[in-house]
Parts: sequence; structure tokens; C-alpha cells
Amino acid sequence: MRSPIKLEFSEKYDRQHARDYLYKHQNGFARRLSHLRDEQLARRALTLAGDPGLVLDLPSGAGRFWPLLAEKANRVIIGADNSKAMIETACAAQPPAVVARVRPLQTSAFAIDLPDNAVDSIFCMRLFHHIGEASHRRTILSEFHRVSRDSAIVSLWVDGNFKAWRRKKLEKRRNNRADKDSYQNRFVLPADTVEQEFVAAGFRIQERLDFLPLYAMWRVYVLRKG
Repeated sequence: MRSPIKLEFSEKYDRQHARDYLYKHQNGFARRLSHLRDEQLARRALTLAGDPGLVLDLPSGAGRFWPLLAEKANRVIIGADNSKAMIETACAAQPPAVVARVRPLQTSAFAIDLPDNAVDSIFCMRLFHHIGEASHRRTILSEFHRVSRDSAIVSLWVDGNFKAWRRKKLEKRRNNRADKDSYQNRFVLPADTVEQEFVAAGFRIQERLDFLPLYAMWRVYVLRKG
């Protein structure tokens, strides 16, 4: 298997960052409400994908979606992340009954350490908005198509909404300041562009689920292998 691509931001997830990430979505009313909406979209996406029985959660982060994935009684979950600290934090923080249902796996989305057609579905929340290079997205999508037998559930930031318009204005101002060369690790992707990339990778788009239509950047795609 080829060596995985390494992105600058992925190296930051030591134990402290993993713990911070664990509590990030529990911090404050707005974040908790956002998490509930994330769960609502995720449940809908899993239903549309046929309630897959063997799911690769990549990246699993601190296991935020493990309890949701475990709601289906006979589902097997592979909880995968590039960061060993993230996996250890997830296994320590999530309910023991949920963790018992999870097979931890340290691996990169750029080179998934699983054979072809290994899982029914890949559940990929909050990764693609970090991937600004089209070639990097192609590599990940190629791996998703190789490893999944049937479907992939992918969330990302897309344009065509109020928050994307506002972020574009903020980034324009940032580029005029001294910090314009600072590392950028979050990207709003043109919906047309990323949808063409899905199709080029061998997927068809079954459904688009927006967090808040015309307002929020988050969109969840349900993709099926062609």
C-alpha cells in the first residue's frame, strides 16, 4: 500500500488536542444544538444508505458519532482515525457498551488499511472541509470507492449560502493583512466542483442534505457506487 499523504493540520492531534476536540461539541448551547442537527442529518443519511451493517467511521475523531452509529443493534463499527491519540481518547470517553461495538483502527483516509470492498459504507463527517487540494480529494475518494462495497456519507462546506458568502468576505480582508500567508486548513468548496469529483471517482449522488438550506455551509452527501 502506498504511503499516505500527510497534511500539516493532521499533526496537531496529540493527547491535549484530542481532549479539547472531545469537549468542543459539548461546549455551550449553540454547539450542543449544532451537534443535535448533525445527528439528525447523519441518521437520515444512514437511512437513505440502507442502514448499512458494517460502517467505517473515518475520521472518527473523539468518537462523537459512535453512540449514533451503535443505535442499529447489529451494526459493526470500525472507528478509524489518523491520530492514535484521537482513537485512545474516543475509547476512553465514549460509553463502554458503545466502545465494545467498535473496532479501533489507526489509518489515513489517503491510504486506508483495509482490503477492497471491506465495508458496506464509509461514514466521513468533518474531513473534506479540511482538504483544499483537488488531487488530495481525488485520492481520498478513490480510497473510499475501493474500500466501500456500496455507499459513502460525506460532509463538507459548500458555497451558495449566506455563511459561505460571509466567509469569503472575511477571507478577502484576511488576505489583505500581514497574516495572509498563514496556513489555511478549512475550505469552502464549490458544490459543482466537488459533485463532479464524486462522479469522476465512480460515485453517483443519491441525496444532498443541508444543515440549514441557503444559510449554513455544511452539507451531507449520500453517495452510492456506480
